[in-house]
Amino acid sequence: MPELALHDTRLGAKTPLVPRDPSRVGIYTCGPTVYGRAHVGNARHYVVFSLLKRFLSHQGYTVTLVSNLTDINDKIYAAARAANIPSARLAEEMSAAYVADTDALGLGRPDHEPTATGAMGEIIELITTLIDGGHAYVADGDVYFSVGSYPRYGELSHRRLEDMDQGEGGEGVARKREPADFALWKATKVGEDTAWDAPWGRGRPGWHIECSAMAESLLGMGFEIHGGGSDLIFPHHENEAAQSGAAHGGDLARLWVHVGMVRTAAEKMSKSLANTFLLHEAVAAHGRDALILYFVARHYRQPVEWSDALMAEARENVRRLREAGRRLHSGPSPDWSGPLRDRFLAALADDFNTPGALAMIWEWVREANRSDGPVGSDDLTEMLGLLGLENLLVTEPAVLPSAVDEIVAAREQARTQRDWAEADRLRAAARALGWEIRDGADGPHVAPLT
Repeated sequence: MPELALHDTRLGAKTPLVPRDPSRVGIYTCGPTVYGRAHVGNARHYVVFSLLKRFLSHQGYTVTLVSNLTDINDKIYAAARAANIPSARLAEEMSAAYVADTDALGLGRPDHEPTATGAMGEIIELITTLIDGGHAYVADGDVYFSVGSYPRYGELSHRRLEDMDQGEGGEGVARKREPADFALWKATKVGEDTAWDAPWGRGRPGWHIECSAMAESLLGMGFEIHGGGSDLIFPHHENEAAQSGAAHGGDLARLWVHVGMVRTAAEKMSKSLANTFLLHEAVAAHGRDALILYFVARHYRQPVEWSDALMAEARENVRRLREAGRRLHSGPSPDWSGPLRDRFLAALADDFNTPGALAMIWEWVREANRSDGPVGSDDLTEMLGLLGLENLLVTEPAVLPSAVDEIVAAREQARTQRDWAEADRLRAAARALGWEIRDGADGPHVAPLT
């Protein structure tokens, strides 16, 4: 088994994965703030860590993947006011939409998907520990972390203290002891319709403390991999590391692994910049397989551009792989296949190099095309599965039930009219009948649910 190494942001280098328990790996990733539908940038993070779990499981580890949902936030309050609905209702609706949108990727769910509202007890307990330890202070109902009390502050993001803008604007500046201190708890303000009781006053948690509390409660201190988008290195992950380290000593996580941004016109894709391509629209327009292939064709640490041309390329590559798969048969692979499989696994072990692994799949296809006789595809099936592309070798039934056939036809009409909500509804209707519709470059493909 090749030794797995990942790029650790804190050390700035590829670092071997050394689990606390040799057979177990814990992964915590910061999920979205649920004030709107998930976009393609959210999907990249979801795909990378879902596939990393697959690979680690394949290598013999028992993996626990935790991905949170931030359901308390200033952005949620603002979006709820604009929609004239309670913030809790908006968060609940958008959380359900996120689950549905990421379910369409067909990669399974994380083992735990905690929410800030569901972890309020753990959050208050952690803040209490920080206050009691002299690392946090109460100011007019707010609670702030004292950055000066933690000498290791800055070692994750490698920033100087004077360059650390917490992104809180002018909020609380008069109550802070130092400008770099950041909020652990915020007293209730006018227009905020949710609040919780705490020993220092009624309010709600700051953004950073919730992830420390959820990660600690589900994985403990010193778990193996903390992940997220590269835009979270500072202040979010720097503050997480400081909070947990100050409260308990030691490190929250052994490796900090960050995924590059999806960009449009060289800017990161985000809801706040209004330059997003929504995930459910991307799946409907390009197909689940093309979207995943688009992601794995690029190294997770690098930023990627989002464009119609790149998605057209991904759809064409899906077509090529599916066409190659139709000429193969299940069964033992030929002798030349093993070395390619070994190089595929070695690429994934080397900082989860999915482009390098994908290159071995294309080499496998070229070798198969040069073969005179039938070629068994067991190794290819295994490799595609580790990249989330197992659908490309699914054999479709010759005849569909008439009800499913009608749903497929109606859904294609809805997609032509760009009625994504109706397309999603029809996909769900097919699933209820036991069939999965997968969109491809050459049209929809239908297979029974397994």
